[in-house]
Amino acid sequence: MPGSLSAMLGFLTSKGPDQRLPIASPSEPLTGCAKIYSLMEVLLANEYGFCFGVERAVEMVEDALGVGAPVRTLGPLIHNTQEMQRLECEGVSTVQDPAQVRPDEIAVIRAHGVTPQVQAELEKRAAQVVDATCPFVTRVQRLAERAAKEGRHVVVAGNPDHPEMIGVVGYAPKNTFVVSDAGEVEKLPPLHAPLVVSQTTLKLKTFLEVAEAVKAKADAEPQVVNTICSATRDRQDAARALAGLVDVFYIIGGKHSSNSIKLLAVCQEQCAHSFLIETQDEINPEDLKGANRVGVTAGASTPNWLIDQVVKRLREIGSQGNGHRAN
Repeated sequence: MPGSLSAMLGFLTSKGPDQRLPIASPSEPLTGCAKIYSLMEVLLANEYGFCFGVERAVEMVEDALGVGAPVRTLGPLIHNTQEMQRLECEGVSTVQDPAQVRPDEIAVIRAHGVTPQVQAELEKRAAQVVDATCPFVTRVQRLAERAAKEGRHVVVAGNPDHPEMIGVVGYAPKNTFVVSDAGEVEKLPPLHAPLVVSQTTLKLKTFLEVAEAVKAKADAEPQVVNTICSATRDRQDAARALAGLVDVFYIIGGKHSSNSIKLLAVCQEQCAHSFLIETQDEINPEDLKGANRVGVTAGASTPNWLIDQVVKRLREIGSQGNGHRAN
């Protein structure tokens, strides 16, 4: 693979802590004969961590805490256990049902959104409702609602059990079908002038396959709107670009986080030794034995403080030397 190391890794970010450990001269190629590096290099993907919607939701909750009333989120605000624990220490608690919200409390709708019926119930019960639904999710909700009012069918590519999808269906319950892949489209009834949208964290390949499959079921050309969040696409593209250049890849994110799970799948396409971890404690030094370069990315619900801890731990392991493989 010709070219200098610095040129080939030009897409890598420089934000956050100094991620790069001393290695061979930048003029050395990435691959070659019997070149052994003295230290392990830790590389961050160009895009990682909190997306706009999650950062906005966390900021809205922190602002609500300043009011002085108890703050309750309906379900976890975001899919990151460690960040939720931090917010709990600040005074935020989680409820699972609108009936648990009291009249003197502030209710927060999480980033995934809820159905109109749930939002209406919260507004009846709480002193104040803070709608922290991600604007990208709100867009999907409005598109589905509009299509249903026009008498059209709506096909959403995504996980039907995901909170985001449950909320979207609530805006067009009689007209909407949620499918996880193109194969499920075959089971749908004939579709009238369908709108095809996506869960915001879906892989683009899956969405395009679903959109193509819908054509065979439609009585008119489907309206296809790519509603995958740009942050999701950017993180997947950046992870994919880096995965082919490293020996081991760590994705930092919740085990139940849809976008983190999809990042893992993307990385595994080019780096077999890819791992989804929530904290630095899950790093097994044995997995790094023989690694010259380690890639790091993080899901959209992963805060910077967790990423910093993981990178620090990797640098500690790398500085100890671990019998790096010869390429």
